[in-house]
Amino acid sequence: MKIGVYGEGVAREASDSGQKVGRWSGDGKRSIVRGVVVDICATVLAGEKEWTCGRQLHKRESLGVVAGGDGGEEGLFGIAVMYMFEALPALSSAVSKDPDTSGSAGVNALKAIALLGAGVTGILSYATVASADEAEHGLAAPDYPWPHSGILSSYDHASIRRGHQVYQQVCASCHSMSLISYRDLVGVAYTEDEVKAMAAEIEVTDGPNDEGEMFTRPGKLSDRFPQPYPNESAARFANGGAYPPDLSLITKARHNGQNYVFALLTGYRDPPAGVSIREGLHYNPYFPGGAIAMPKMLNDGAVEYEDGVPATEAQMGKDIVSFLSWAAEPEMEERKLMGFKWIFVLSLALLQAAYYRRLKWSVVKSRKLVLDVVN
Repeated sequence: MKIGVYGEGVAREASDSGQKVGRWSGDGKRSIVRGVVVDICATVLAGEKEWTCGRQLHKRESLGVVAGGDGGEEGLFGIAVMYMFEALPALSSAVSKDPDTSGSAGVNALKAIALLGAGVTGILSYATVASADEAEHGLAAPDYPWPHSGILSSYDHASIRRGHQVYQQVCASCHSMSLISYRDLVGVAYTEDEVKAMAAEIEVTDGPNDEGEMFTRPGKLSDRFPQPYPNESAARFANGGAYPPDLSLITKARHNGQNYVFALLTGYRDPPAGVSIREGLHYNPYFPGGAIAMPKMLNDGAVEYEDGVPATEAQMGKDIVSFLSWAAEPEMEERKLMGFKWIFVLSLALLQAAYYRRLKWSVVKSRKLVLDVVN
């Protein structure tokens, strides 16, 4: 069985003996698998047979021979297979030592083999499902403490302004934001005059005019952000077949959106040993499949912030995610404020209703009934 190398795990195959030698960080998982195999042997066999099986497995583990990777599901399966094959000779030798009970012991040995096979099959099924899930969805993104995630928290508007600057200088060359207009920025990150001057820098195709012809004009507040490509075919041609998604709702369109986007933008690294990336793609464990066409765009000093904040990779990632979160949910602050007002009003109504109920029923609850049993 060929050894796979995953993550930080290191493994190599001996040239002559065929033994699988390596290093695996999941010692606890390896012990669990070995314990399951030994327990199965101990359940079926007894006395010297049980000790023989456990001793052989313990001896094998003491040699430091490990099959598998860095502690993942593939490594668990390799270890289970190794221990299963180690248990088979122990079971056979245990049966052959006692000719009088060879029949019943042989049946027990077959039962043990069946149980081992069932266990290995279960581990393989779990490993296959887990590996397929990770390949489909990518590595799970960590949870980051976003300042606007609280019940009564609001956006960091200075961060939104810096994030818009990152989008303009880094992201806008490939990604569109077709649902955002320049007027949406007024009062959020810029003043009205600043947004008007920003919109006037672009040329917008408008028309037709009185002569039935299209014309270009300077942008205005009601215009949407410009598109980097005229259509999807042009976008794919310019990006090697990959289509850059629209970022207007990206934090809502992706699972665990804000954390995923931040982890993706800051998660580029060299591929681990044994993982090959096709030319034109880049390794990112948070992207489904691990290979992404977009290169690393956030580098220290890539932009120069107007407010003098150091433009580190993490800072730019935080700012662009804040901007994209606002773009996907610009009504969040108003919604939270309205919700707080309604909760406050309903609380007053609840207190009034409780007081009115107590007032109306106090007469009924405090009166005494006297029964005249004579008349």
